[in-house]
Amino acid sequence: MINVPKGTKDVLPSDSCKWQALESAAREVARLYNANEIRTPAFEYTELFLRGVGDTTDIVNKEMYTFEDKGGRSITLKPEGTAGAVRSFIENNLAESLYQKVFYFTPVFRYERPQAGRLREHHQFGVEFFGSAEAGADAEVISLAHTFLNKIGISGLTLYINSIGCPTCRAEYNKALTAYLSKKSADLCPVCNDRITRNPLRVLDCKIPECKQALVGAPKIIDFLCADCGTHFGRLRQALQDFDIPYEINPDIVRGLDYYTRTVFEFVSNGIGAQGTVCGGGRYDNLVQSLGGKSTPACGFGMGLERLLLTLESLGKASCAPRGPDVYVATADSEGKAVQNAAVSLLRRNGISVETDRTGRGLKSQIARADKLEARRLLVLGATETSSGIYTVKNMSTGETAQSDFDRLPQTVKAE
Repeated sequence: MINVPKGTKDVLPSDSCKWQALESAAREVARLYNANEIRTPAFEYTELFLRGVGDTTDIVNKEMYTFEDKGGRSITLKPEGTAGAVRSFIENNLAESLYQKVFYFTPVFRYERPQAGRLREHHQFGVEFFGSAEAGADAEVISLAHTFLNKIGISGLTLYINSIGCPTCRAEYNKALTAYLSKKSADLCPVCNDRITRNPLRVLDCKIPECKQALVGAPKIIDFLCADCGTHFGRLRQALQDFDIPYEINPDIVRGLDYYTRTVFEFVSNGIGAQGTVCGGGRYDNLVQSLGGKSTPACGFGMGLERLLLTLESLGKASCAPRGPDVYVATADSEGKAVQNAAVSLLRRNGISVETDRTGRGLKSQIARADKLEARRLLVLGATETSSGIYTVKNMSTGETAQSDFDRLPQTVKAE
């Protein structure tokens, strides 16, 4: 027996309806914000993520699935959604639209320790807004996430926001942070010690408890914002108030990707304990240009669908059952079987979902199967029906019946 690879999971028919409900809600909310769907490949050239995500991040250093294809090119399975969306934005000249809003559902792949709601292959709902440098765009992205999370019924949410500034004010902060970290080097892990000179901001994202303890008392980037970044952060807070979205400022949020500038945010739910972040995102004004496009401000977010489902299950809001067919077509004898395919085809051509027996069950077993599948109606085909030309459609909930000739079966089923 060959098992599913570690860190991956099958989505069975009994659970797929939960995924469909999430995706349907996401599409509906995206439409409210005039965001349109984009689909990008599951793998990209590795350089995209080295330049986009950052070569000092845990994702690049530890978690990417990278290999050489048969042409000797370095290929990486997508570890996050933004870089691919930006690559597509540049390559397909989407900048021709002054303000471009896109959303996507995508698998992402990270070689990390599987944990609740985070697998080595997991799936994200992501949103990217291109073309606006205004704090109102940040707030609109956050509002979209907030609307979606409320729509699917996740309660106990807290929105945390922070600003990590721009390259100008971050340079001053990096000096202060480097000086602090240098004094704490004995308490930091080897990876963080390497980051002190390469990218000190990444130390703030380390999950090792000893490193987190060493950071207590570290300078906060929010205290180093330049005038423009400070104004932007103030306008973001005002816009969130206008949207009536409560928030808390958390100066420790930096996110795990190097492309962020200014706004970063997380939605945290208390429904799944310590690993409670269900959405994270922010602004990335330099990413488009760094990947070869024209300078284009942008912001967005990503949220893991597995994490959302886990949260909904903990809240008792993720139950569903696969939908049964509109009609179960049963056959009583050989005469019924002779018209089985014609009846099934007629109903399906008219938009009616149909299940029928293909295993040789007797009529009694077929009716029991229709009941188990929760079919809404039952149509029995047999010698009596074919000889008389009168067919009976039974409502499985009420027991009421309606009669019809063969050609009018679709209308009768829809009216029943």
